[in-house]
Amino acid sequence: MNMKMQNVVHSKPYSGLLVVSIEQAVAAPLCSCHFAEGGARVIKIERTEGDFARKYDKAVKGESSYFVWANHGKESLCLDIKNRDDTALLHSLLGKADIFIQNLAPGASARAGFDSEELRRRHTRLITCDISGYGDTGIYRDMKAYDFLVQCESGLVAVNGAPGAPGRIGVSVCDIGASMNAIIGIQQALYLRSQTGAGSGVKVSLFDTAADWMTVPLMHTVYGGKAPQPVGLHHPSIAPYGGFATSDGHVLAISIQNEREWVRLCAEVIGDAGLATDPRFADASSRVKNRPELDALIGRFFAANTRADLEEKLRNAAVAYGGINSVETFSRHPQLRRRAVTLESGDTAELAGAPVQYSFKDPQEPFGRIPRIGEHTEAIRREFARIDANV
Repeated sequence: MNMKMQNVVHSKPYSGLLVVSIEQAVAAPLCSCHFAEGGARVIKIERTEGDFARKYDKAVKGESSYFVWANHGKESLCLDIKNRDDTALLHSLLGKADIFIQNLAPGASARAGFDSEELRRRHTRLITCDISGYGDTGIYRDMKAYDFLVQCESGLVAVNGAPGAPGRIGVSVCDIGASMNAIIGIQQALYLRSQTGAGSGVKVSLFDTAADWMTVPLMHTVYGGKAPQPVGLHHPSIAPYGGFATSDGHVLAISIQNEREWVRLCAEVIGDAGLATDPRFADASSRVKNRPELDALIGRFFAANTRADLEEKLRNAAVAYGGINSVETFSRHPQLRRRAVTLESGDTAELAGAPVQYSFKDPQEPFGRIPRIGEHTEAIRREFARIDANV
């Protein structure tokens, strides 16, 4: 391999980019972490006491699971953006930055002198990304918007959980989704800048993210006249669909989404080809209408067989299935990839492997180190010391 090809293989897509992020909690940190993972230099702006996510828990050898997950590979700079000297330093940073991300309370960044639109006028190549709970307009703009509350307001909990018992989705999906949307928006802005030379603004909210996911239930409600109800492991318009207990204490889920699979389930797994044409179950709508009878029939069959026997039958019949695993079982899953990360303490832990794998990158390359609070403050102050008092 020649040297030019080696450089291509070992370079990263965001190498040379500077990302400055005034961030806390999950959504913005997870977004900026993506850019750190892609080779950008990411400077995380924290209060003197640090991002409060540092203290969410002590699950990872005494350190916060959330913070470790969303902050590897960054530099930590402690600033008080109400302090004149610190404000000047941040403006100096932004004068050299490619991307500015912030998820402070609505209006806080602008009140401190860092309004995104004004920053783009001042630094024409700068890409700004504002992440908020409900956006910057409307009567909810100033509402506190923790992930759980947005799940509630958007109706996500109303279509999740069991009948009569709406349930919170067990991970911070609105934060995560807003972060992913922010990444998409920033990437599009970077591509546009490569064509025009000018930066642009990106705005993302947790509520808009959840609302987008709720489009299908919304259309059912507005146009179909009936809102989907929480159905546990079932599906409101597909059957059989859900989990069934096996004879040896496991639970397997099946998801029959077309007639071919339904016929194979009956003939090759259950061993009753005639069941597929039973008038109660002969088509998708009939199966949903008669779900209790259908589930009882399948439940009896599963309860008479072991997980291993059922998995063999389902796999051989090309019927979709999956184990309903506990987190403990998931932690031992043979398909789970892991990558090492160095903690603040210098100890190491393992995270789930990055969900995107690239041909130019070793998937086992360790994540960057978790920064200590303000670890890089003095070095960054020296590097970006203001030369022109008017900058």
